[in-house]
Amino acid sequence: MTDTIPPHQIEQLLRGVQQQISAGKFDMALEVLDGFRSAHPEENESLYMQAVCYRYTKNHDQALETLKTLRARVPEHGRAFQEEGHTYRVLQRTQEAIRAYANATRCNPALTASWKFLAELETRVGNQQAAKGALAQLQYFESLPKPLLATRDLISQGKILKAEDLCRAFLQKVPHHVEAMRLLADIGIRLGVLDDAEFLLDSAVQMEPDNLAARADYVQALRKRQKFDQALEQIEILLNKQPENLQFQSLSAIGCMQIGNYELAIRKFQAVLSKVPGDPATLTSLGHAQKTHGNYDAAVASFKAAYEANVLHGEAHYALANLKIYRFTDDEISRMFEIEQNPHLTHQDRVYLCFALGKAFEDRKEHGQAFEYYERGNQLKKVESRYDADQISEEMNAQRRFFTRAFLSERVGLGCQIMDPIFIVGLPRAGSTLLEQILASHSQVDGTLELPNIIALAQRLKRLGRSDKKGYPDVLDSLEHDQLRDFGESFIEETRIHRQGALFFIDKMPNNFRHIGLIKLILPNARIIDARRNAMSCCFSGYKQLFAEGQEFTYSLDDIGRYYRDYLALMNHWHDVLPGEILTVNHEDVVDNLEGEVRRILDFCGLPFEQSCVEYHKTERSVRTPSSEQVRQPIFRDSIDTWQNFEPWLDPLKQALRG
Repeated sequence: MTDTIPPHQIEQLLRGVQQQISAGKFDMALEVLDGFRSAHPEENESLYMQAVCYRYTKNHDQALETLKTLRARVPEHGRAFQEEGHTYRVLQRTQEAIRAYANATRCNPALTASWKFLAELETRVGNQQAAKGALAQLQYFESLPKPLLATRDLISQGKILKAEDLCRAFLQKVPHHVEAMRLLADIGIRLGVLDDAEFLLDSAVQMEPDNLAARADYVQALRKRQKFDQALEQIEILLNKQPENLQFQSLSAIGCMQIGNYELAIRKFQAVLSKVPGDPATLTSLGHAQKTHGNYDAAVASFKAAYEANVLHGEAHYALANLKIYRFTDDEISRMFEIEQNPHLTHQDRVYLCFALGKAFEDRKEHGQAFEYYERGNQLKKVESRYDADQISEEMNAQRRFFTRAFLSERVGLGCQIMDPIFIVGLPRAGSTLLEQILASHSQVDGTLELPNIIALAQRLKRLGRSDKKGYPDVLDSLEHDQLRDFGESFIEETRIHRQGALFFIDKMPNNFRHIGLIKLILPNARIIDARRNAMSCCFSGYKQLFAEGQEFTYSLDDIGRYYRDYLALMNHWHDVLPGEILTVNHEDVVDNLEGEVRRILDFCGLPFEQSCVEYHKTERSVRTPSSEQVRQPIFRDSIDTWQNFEPWLDPLKQALRG
């Protein structure tokens, strides 16, 4: 069986193999799988099935080797970890089985067999507390209706749309089921439909006020919508119900960070640490609070304490690297190098270590080794990403096709006429944080955050378009004029919580460049500034930056080069159909002629010149992006051409930029 199988037949064939496995015909299944894999070596589910067959035929070494290959491709494959646990359990390698089952439940909590055996093995080794926790999780998941357990499983596998269909079908039959509402809200957050998620969880806590898990989910949904005051109110309810709960105390500290009360957040984190001294996660969170508050030395001390408490805690090492101006010692680099070799390091901790080592070697001007680690970190992120460059290109092309000059001209004067917002758009690492700091130093401008509202609205319209079989942005053609105004007014109201009373405010979500047409429909008087940077500088800076979430196009040189090319094409289109409505500000020009560019930016925004904008580094405000320490210093040229140090390895990027 060496001929390539058409895609529509693959699922059917694997279903037949699964039936053979269920019937105990493992040798027959292996024979089919061997032939199938020769034609489709990239198919992952067949690897998993092979490992199962090898275990049942007592070929344990081959089973473990097959699972190693699978996990190299899909590092967070819950069922692969579970199968590894089964194999180690048969071999009576108890500690390795426990570790595998723990990883399985971390990746996919719906794997009840892993919870079951984890409870049994923890009991066997005398770890009663861990066994009790695993048993409680097993009882919870076994209590779920089967469709909801299957929904959980699909979510963990990344099959979000299938999970949504199954969960919605269940809720149609069993309305107001709180656990189903929690799951559907989780799906909504993953899809970016934040308002639906908030509504579902608000309804859930109204129906079951004592359901603390639902209320904790509600807190996360409110945070995603950046409704930080409301989130803090919900956290206080949780704390009133369980005042000694350290998780809720940490949530409260994070809530204080998010409303900008860093001094209180720091005290709350320290209170948690007085009860769990040396907890690496809390120490890292404390360091982030201190960093954002501008206390660099305290942040460094907290991050170091975190990795000293748990040397495998990769986030603490990366947090130090992400300070940008921190320099690792030789001993720290040697230790990180050793940790990265540890086979028990989690996938995410390995990612953190790779990016930290990349930064460490770059600071030492060992650029070949630095690139090796940046590349490894990005490859590790890429294997767990579902980023589709073709799809993104098509989405940007759809914006260009739909938003013609005629379409926009016909709608002049519509939308909300308020002039308050200033949008800073572009690619990450293009200098948007610097531009925000400059503008936020003006007495009439409030700096805020990277606000999710426009992207959430685009996701909402995308779903509306899907139901109308139109898609986004085409669905905008059928919207009433009042709806456009309402969307604009809602944006102003929803973002009001981030403002301190100035006439204008900034939204610096970089990805909003993909929705400039939508912005101009609902907020025609908004100012839009495009933060632009030299292509090689911008792309390589993005490539070596590990972003907290999103920006999945940065995980390969080819993807990021193509994305930059698509970005330029779309921005050229916006300039064509919206002449004079967008100001392009080149980062290199700001560095070379700071005052001149500041005056140009302020003129575009209709603001009088203020010297404080030139002396932006003296402005005391919390900055939450990776550039936070850099924008607290006067302008510098050091990073302008750093990509040239890596030029021998950047041919894929150059090729992608050329197209």
